[in-house]
Amino acid sequence: MAYWLIKSEPFKWSWAQHVAKGVQFWDGVRNYQASNNLKAMKIGDRAFFYHSNEGLEIVGIVEVVKEYYPDHTDPKGRFGMVDFKAVEAMPAPVTLKDIKADPALAEMALLKQSRLSVSPVRDSEWAYIMDKSKKAAAKAR
Repeated sequence: MAYWLIKSEPFKWSWAQHVAKGVQFWDGVRNYQASNNLKAMKIGDRAFFYHSNEGLEIVGIVEVVKEYYPDHTDPKGRFGMVDFKAVEAMPAPVTLKDIKADPALAEMALLKQSRLSVSPVRDSEWAYIMDKSKKAAAKAR
């Protein structure tokens, strides 16, 4: 299984909307590198759902349930999309500020290619962020 991070502006498509829908296509990606990341996704891969522009935090986890296929919003037919199923909310959101401040995450694609809407996440980064979220949730109780 591979791990990813997908970004959405909450006023366009939020974590709450995705949860309510259950399964939703991820359309509108028009950057070739982000598109190549979508092409690389396999059923069962998981992704962090990140709120960009507002919130700036990882808020949930989604899973790929349909691999890359043509994006119906692309009139030229050059780009595709995948379908994601909402899996679970993060125990506690992990903010961009927290990620930037943590040396263990300094090489994360989210920081190195900050404008990319779909990026890979290393296994070690995934585990570290999940642990960070669980500790923050436990501390908040």
